[in-house]
Amino acid sequence: MKASRALVFALLCASSTAAAQTSWDARAAAAYLDARQTWWSSWQTAARDHQTACVSCHTALPFALARPALRGALHEDEPSTAERKMLDDVIKRVALWKDVEPFYPDQTRGLPKTSESRGTESVLNAIVLATRDAHAGRPSDEAGAAFDNMWALQFRNGDLAGGWAWLNFHNEPWEANDSPYFGAALAAIAIGREPGVASAAENQERIKRLREYLRKGMATQPLVNRAMLLWASGGLADLLAADERQAIVDALCAKQNADGGWSLSSLGQYKRGDNTPLDTASDGYATGLVAYALQRGGSDAADARVSHAIVWLEQHQDRTTGNWSASSLNKQRDPTTDIGKFMSDAATAYAVLALTSAAKR
Repeated sequence: MKASRALVFALLCASSTAAAQTSWDARAAAAYLDARQTWWSSWQTAARDHQTACVSCHTALPFALARPALRGALHEDEPSTAERKMLDDVIKRVALWKDVEPFYPDQTRGLPKTSESRGTESVLNAIVLATRDAHAGRPSDEAGAAFDNMWALQFRNGDLAGGWAWLNFHNEPWEANDSPYFGAALAAIAIGREPGVASAAENQERIKRLREYLRKGMATQPLVNRAMLLWASGGLADLLAADERQAIVDALCAKQNADGGWSLSSLGQYKRGDNTPLDTASDGYATGLVAYALQRGGSDAADARVSHAIVWLEQHQDRTTGNWSASSLNKQRDPTTDIGKFMSDAATAYAVLALTSAAKR
């Protein structure tokens, strides 16, 4: 049985490599992502002071991570209009850090939302600008300022020592009880991306604290957060020991469905607030995220699993809209509404990351 399964995976690997450039529509994916980010940045609910918009974990952050990866496939030399607007907002908020209001002030949302907002935004700003700089191949003063803001808010004592305060609205998987770990993994990804940050002498103690926080808590984290940690380990040396990395790879591979995909609902213990059943079929969010995490931090033994997932992603893009779909862990939503598309925004971005990475291998 194991031999026959290995043969199937090997065949899938060969077929997916040959078809990687032609079996999904990069232009349609870019058009979907640009349109959704344009909508988000103009939506009144997303508006913040100084004519900026908040960086959401479902739409804006995945967009910032994935959109630059499409430039090569689309022969683009510059950021898209939607990407430029988002970057301008982030740069403005970094420059005015002491003057801009937090995403959610205590005075309107209750304690401790100011602290949560500042910690969250500091990490998001750093990873957005680090991603830009990584694609440009050079550091920037704007990213340097974003990292200064981030480091200033890193906890030095207590249960969160090494991490950051993080927004908690009891919304899975980004704004819930385990989400500070997700945020710390994002910080590790940012550190690994921004040229010069990981090697700077003044950052070594800070990175040590972050590494200790991530390794101390990983055994109790949902798999979706451990996938983020595996991703981070591909860019930050010594973040994980070899056996720790392999344990995450094995746990993720054990959850892969027979069709090659993953289901987000299988990567944690979730229950919707409206008591509707969770979707258990493979989805674009989990499949894209896990496939990309395995590409970044996995072992060669996981390559067949990734190839199987790439085939699933190639086959499940909506060729009319350009997106991949996923559904909310919190409540049943109408997927045709703007709010109902939030999970598909993230799914599309992570699918793009996995597919563009596979095309380079």
